[in-house]
Amino acid sequence: MRKCKSRRVLPLLLASFVALLLFVANIFFGSVEIPFADVLEILFGGEPRHESWRLILMQSRLPQAVVALFAGMALSAAGLMLQTLFNNPLAGPEVFGINSGAGLGVAVVMLLLQGTFVAGTMSIGGYMAVLSGAFLGAIFIIGVILLFSTLLRGNIFLLIAGMALSYLTSSLISLLNYFSTAEGVHSYLIWGMGNFGGVSTQQLPVFVALAGGSLLLSLLMMKPLNALLLGNSYAANLGVKTKRVRALLLLLTGFLTAIVTAYCGPITFVGLAVPHVARLLLKSNNHRILLPMTILLGGATTLLCNIICQLPGESGLVPLGAVTPLLGAPVIIYVVLKNRGIYS
Repeated sequence: MRKCKSRRVLPLLLASFVALLLFVANIFFGSVEIPFADVLEILFGGEPRHESWRLILMQSRLPQAVVALFAGMALSAAGLMLQTLFNNPLAGPEVFGINSGAGLGVAVVMLLLQGTFVAGTMSIGGYMAVLSGAFLGAIFIIGVILLFSTLLRGNIFLLIAGMALSYLTSSLISLLNYFSTAEGVHSYLIWGMGNFGGVSTQQLPVFVALAGGSLLLSLLMMKPLNALLLGNSYAANLGVKTKRVRALLLLLTGFLTAIVTAYCGPITFVGLAVPHVARLLLKSNNHRILLPMTILLGGATTLLCNIICQLPGESGLVPLGAVTPLLGAPVIIYVVLKNRGIYS
């Protein structure tokens, strides 16, 4: 009994330690070199030698680390739940077009509305307009998918419908780009690269509350997720209302992805690849340990990506959209080449 508990607790403790270590590294390292002693002085409320260092640390590095942590945890949890729901190793937030839906909302604001979002008598401009467009676009796709879930019986048909939505929104984005100005296309391209630094200190509490609350709700779904591993018929015999659970999982995964995409831009491969890494490390499909492990590894992965983005130093930053595929694509290629079913 003790050995069984230790096998469950030890990997989670190690993953927590790695995530904590990477979180600290995100604070101490960045594109601007700040001595360790000064970083500690600022963190403990002291006076730094340069006031700009305090601004860099408290207004940039610390919020970025928090955003990267919660974004990775949210996307990874969404990816695992989708893969379990569809019993498909290649299911992920990108497949259902949620990222594309958010991108379409941003494209409408930037390319069609010239950066100003109008709702009735209220006019929103700047970053808040982009955020509103991304969130509304993602929520619209979630609503369409939920509607399809009531009309389509098989999970495979819902997966195909999600892919079709993704292609449709991508096509609309291409058309908007084609008829837009060069400045608008450039602005949209920058947003599409993804960025953990776009959440201000004023917006940070809202982002953490939304992502953290959704993650807590996902942890409550561990028992239904384990039941779904046995198949819909067995899950129904165990008292699980499969239709309701499927709708709840779609709503929850969609909301997790919408939050991250609206605040950080489209981030690919994290939700798709991290659950596979967690399974390979644990060699278990039990969501009581698999889901927490996936959440911790997701946070660690995006924290690592954020560090890699800072590597050029003062010469500039590597786009986040160029880093996540470098880490995630090899995992997916490995899974495909091994040709192993993840629920065997």
